[in-house]
Amino acid sequence: MKSLSLIILPQRLAICRLLPDEPIPEFFSHSPFWSITRTSDELSVVLSEEIVPADWKPETGWRCFKVIGPLDFDLTGSLASLAMPLCEAGVSIFAISTYDTDYLLVREESLEKATQILLESGHVVT
Repeated sequence: MKSLSLIILPQRLAICRLLPDEPIPEFFSHSPFWSITRTSDELSVVLSEEIVPADWKPETGWRCFKVIGPLDFDLTGSLASLAMPLCEAGVSIFAISTYDTDYLLVREESLEKATQILLESGHVVT
């Protein structure tokens, strides 16, 4: 696996679980980063902490590494090359993939450690 270049997004993020039939609120557009996944079991939402409604029960304090893309669909092992060294160091992750790239969320208190591990694994973090 070749070295990947990553940037750290500036905002703190929250990961929220809603009921599977919840409507998708329009206020998400106020967050510079957000992701929604609906399954038959849940509506999973990632968004900036400061706009999470008071009645939601979020997991807060997440920071996000963005892999500089776009990544080719034939590329294999990119997420594993990030996740495995973090796993081995005991750093919990939450991964999101989009059409163009991957995003890797870590708890804010693990951000410095995660950055160092990724650098030591041959990746570039700016």
